[in-house]
Amino acid sequence: MDSSNSSVSRRTFIKSEAIALWALAMSGTGAFANAQEGSTVYFTKDISSSGLTKIYEHLMQGRALPGKVAVKLHSGEPGGHNYPAPALIKDLVQSVNGTIVECNTAYSGKRFNTADHLVAIKDHGFMDIAPVDVMDEHGSISLPFPRGKNITENFVGANFAKYDSFLILSHFKGHAMAGFGGALKNVSIGIASGEGKMWIHTAGTSRALGNFSRCYRMKKELFMESMAEAAGSVIEKLGTDKIVYVSLMNNLSIDCDCDRRPTPPELDDIGILASFDPVALDRACVDLIYAADSEKSASLRMRIESRNGVHALDHAESLGIGCQQYTLVGIDA
Repeated sequence: MDSSNSSVSRRTFIKSEAIALWALAMSGTGAFANAQEGSTVYFTKDISSSGLTKIYEHLMQGRALPGKVAVKLHSGEPGGHNYPAPALIKDLVQSVNGTIVECNTAYSGKRFNTADHLVAIKDHGFMDIAPVDVMDEHGSISLPFPRGKNITENFVGANFAKYDSFLILSHFKGHAMAGFGGALKNVSIGIASGEGKMWIHTAGTSRALGNFSRCYRMKKELFMESMAEAAGSVIEKLGTDKIVYVSLMNNLSIDCDCDRRPTPPELDDIGILASFDPVALDRACVDLIYAADSEKSASLRMRIESRNGVHALDHAESLGIGCQQYTLVGIDA
């Protein structure tokens, strides 16, 4: 099925099933299957420290991530305020004995170099809750992905090699280039070094920093495909048993946490989702946006559609990174 037909069938599905999906989300209990059983995605509407810890424990079922654990989140561009609140995530991060990890940006700003980035991380309160590591402080390492259509290797922060497992703790929101940012973006662009981010944004044509404007001239579908391929390189390097995904659906602006002046959210907070499958997790987040109040969600839906944001999920699924079929399981009593 081509992407246009896929989008049409997706919209048809969402329209016909939105009421059931939203009813589940608001009740927080039960299960809603998207087309097939697919991957399990857990859901709670409790956006609190205890709610976050509870959904993680529900996902893990007594299992622990092995070895040294990295917690990958978005540290937030100074001026912005929608990034994960340290008070919200503190208990979960400390429960896994995690190190908060980030990488520098490919565009100029307050997180372009490690010294400035560390100031931003400190000012945003993350150093108060856990150790912090800007993974590309000492450069990059290459992760191969021979199956890539656009990139056959991915450049991640060199300190990636220090960690045995990753908790991908994402804030779901809109994005000016990708349509939306969630788990797939966090495990790809988020773990990429500065030069790796440029590599992904230009679909493998340049790693040179200093002229980010060239990224805006790249065909958006190629950028999204490269993002999916970069995610694949990380997942295949770690192994699926050493990486888990949790996404916060609050402060749902149409803009990324990399925006220093994000548009205020128009949509009400939804909840927290968790899965072992980043594609299913992002798909569930997108579906919940479409199932939400049609007026309040209009801007975010337009952002996703105008960038053809779901193309990244289509490509990731074609690569075997995950599936877009899922069962959404509410855990609230």
